[in-house]
Amino acid sequence: MSMRSRERRALLMDALSAGEIDVDDLARRFSVSASTVRRDLQHLSATSAVRRTYGGAILARHPVETTLAERHAVNGAEKRAIAQVAIALIEDGDTLILDAGSTVAAFGQLLRRRRLRIITNNLALLPFLAEAPGLELVVLGGGVRTTSMSTVGPLAVEALRLMTADRAIMSADGVVAGRGLCEASLDQTTLKSLMIRQSREVIVLADASKLGRAEQTAWAPLPRTWTLVTDYGAPADQRRLLAEAGARLHVAGL
Repeated sequence: MSMRSRERRALLMDALSAGEIDVDDLARRFSVSASTVRRDLQHLSATSAVRRTYGGAILARHPVETTLAERHAVNGAEKRAIAQVAIALIEDGDTLILDAGSTVAAFGQLLRRRRLRIITNNLALLPFLAEAPGLELVVLGGGVRTTSMSTVGPLAVEALRLMTADRAIMSADGVVAGRGLCEASLDQTTLKSLMIRQSREVIVLADASKLGRAEQTAWAPLPRTWTLVTDYGAPADQRRLLAEAGARLHVAGL
């Protein structure tokens, strides 16, 4: 998909978040043909992001949440590039909170030779980190979400209340300027919000497809200043909006 198509589809999702939109209105707004808009909507409909209506579309009410394995397969090169850039933002001796998610998992796999204290609910990382000699590893207990291979719930929240960190490395289903991080469940965003509060600095790892995406209904607000590591495909309008919302941007190339 070209950057122009990627940017237009992100803007389509923003437009749809305000309610049902007519194809002809969208075509005029983006200065493209109605058939181009229909192709974009067909693509978004195939990914369960929108539901087609007669002459237009609306956001799907209950987006299908993909599994962790499916997420690993999407934008893998971009996620690895983001992880490489993010590694330069941490220092030996740091205490890190590592969130769940495939991009954070790519980041976590690069930490095995570092000297760090890691607090995490990301169960997918345990085989990579448990025997690393320079790491002190604290795993948050709780209920297991098999789709993300992570722990959530009151046990994880109560454990995290006892700890603070230098940096929280975060992921999300979507990152929206002025609103924060969206996820499929309140259990996820409750824990994410606490991760943010318990950390001195927040670093969000999100590939370009996540920016401006507001498909899910549970939100974790971001602090006034935070760091975003994304990839070269991030649309210019999203970079501007997120910078205005307090993000310090780092863009990874391939």
